Amino acid sequence: MADAKPLYETYTRAPMVFERGHGVWLETVDGERYLDFAAGIAVNSLGHTHPHLVEALKAQADRLWHLSNLHEIPDQTRLAERLTAATFADKVFFTNSGAEALECAIKTARRHFYVNGQPDRYRIITIEGAFHGRTLATIAAGGQAKYLEGFGPKVEGFDQVPFGDFEALKAAVTDDTAAILVEPVQGEGGVRPLPKEMLRELRDLCDEHGMLLILDEVQCGVGRTGKLFAHEWAGIEPDIMAVAKGIGGGFPFGACLATAEAADGMTLGTHGTTYGGNPLAMAVGNAVLDIVLEDGFLTHVNDIALVLRQGLASLKDRYPDLIKDIRGTGLMLGIQCAKSNADLVMAMRNEYILGVPAGDNVVRLLPPLIVSAEEAREALNRIDAALGMLSQKAQAS
Repeated sequence: MADAKPLYETYTRAPMVFERGHGVWLETVDGERYLDFAAGIAVNSLGHTHPHLVEALKAQADRLWHLSNLHEIPDQTRLAERLTAATFADKVFFTNSGAEALECAIKTARRHFYVNGQPDRYRIITIEGAFHGRTLATIAAGGQAKYLEGFGPKVEGFDQVPFGDFEALKAAVTDDTAAILVEPVQGEGGVRPLPKEMLRELRDLCDEHGMLLILDEVQCGVGRTGKLFAHEWAGIEPDIMAVAKGIGGGFPFGACLATAEAADGMTLGTHGTTYGGNPLAMAVGNAVLDIVLEDGFLTHVNDIALVLRQGLASLKDRYPDLIKDIRGTGLMLGIQCAKSNADLVMAMRNEYILGVPAGDNVVRLLPPLIVSAEEAREALNRIDAALGMLSQKAQAS
């Protein structure tokens, strides 16, 4: 007998249906309003129904939706020019998602060594606890058993080392190592920033051994940490970088950025995509950059981050039995729970504020970057109420 449920049962979905959103607020079909500090898992960088994004999408929808990359797409060239002008990169390949951006990054690195006479140099060092996507290659890159189980042989070519252990990373380098792939701030792994000094050491190590440095800024990029990209805090530049999530402000697309040297193997016919870089995505992407690159935008992110960080530190002092640590940078913050992070997510939901669970028993706070100081303080009040409820329950038991 066929299962009556039409969807794959790969998610445990919260029993709520949202009908509309505006700014940092979401409203259910029942009229309940939630403060959205999940932002679609760091996707809605400019909040819900941002007027500039809505207008850009509507205007493009009236003209043209899809062409394929067999034709020139002017807004794709324009967005690539803007991204390369604002970053280390010389080349951009547009994708549909973060996982595809990582796939492109991995292929770019391997192909670079292939065309330069080192076809056996394809191995990539990654860090335990990382999350790089759900494709067969990216789950192998992340190396987490829970994502690998049941999907057959692990894709060959990835070597994991412990988080923050630079000596172990150095020891993992062999003549076959093509690249090091890291998230400057681990998201799914529990909002764990790599130390700035370690990022600088990784850059030096890659230079020393002729390896490529690949950064996964799918979650921590596009202003999320208070810089356009998180690696800028360490004063380094990668050779290849994957971005997605916030770059589309809610519209699904990603990008792989690379130097001309790193991308020298990605020649005619070596890679492709049907939907990547379509006119709708490019219109929204350019609209996102219009806002994020405005003078003062990143200053605002850092100002609000300070409000939240100070407020969360105060909550940690008040609830030492519930909060072990406050982590993160910019508007990518994590509450490491002393008890169950699922309990805190539920308690926050009861106070009409949304957060996102992560590894290492963490609750992520990923508000839209346009959140105001008043809304940040309201969020802190609601988290305080949620913690107070959990504290009362703990005392009662």
